[in-house]
Amino acid sequence: MTRIDNTPAAWDERTQLTTFLDYARDSARAKCEGISAENARKSLLPGSPLMTVSGLINHLRWVEYYWFQVVFLGEEIQGPWTEEDPDREMRIAVDFPLTQLLDEYAGQSDGYRELVAGNSLDSQAKRAVRDGLHVDLRWILHHLIEETARHNGHMDILREMLDGTTGD
Repeated sequence: MTRIDNTPAAWDERTQLTTFLDYARDSARAKCEGISAENARKSLLPGSPLMTVSGLINHLRWVEYYWFQVVFLGEEIQGPWTEEDPDREMRIAVDFPLTQLLDEYAGQSDGYRELVAGNSLDSQAKRAVRDGLHVDLRWILHHLIEETARHNGHMDILREMLDGTTGD
């Protein structure tokens, strides 16, 4: 896992952003270590029945896809969700082995690392967001760090409830 607790203050902005995103991604994968296939698919929260460890990993994968490929690059949406089922990526995750979801997430992250390395942080997204604004790559990286870290907290709670494993 990429350590960030001893980050030199002199690192440039790109290095700081990509290091934090990689750390959050690595943390998400680490939270899945040793979980049984049954527990990875188990939902414990009556108000959020789709929130499973598998569902969260698949959600993180598709969130990055949306922000990098759909918003930043302007590609057509090819995600699993629909207007009728906006959380479908979380629902269908239980149909796949967690190892497959983790491998797909890791492979996709490798490609996005290259995308980020090849673009300026000031590069504007091709597709506008809710307010009609075109965010820059820097904003997308900040958003993905926040999103991934928030869901890591959800995974901490689920793991402790499922099998007593607590996060670091």
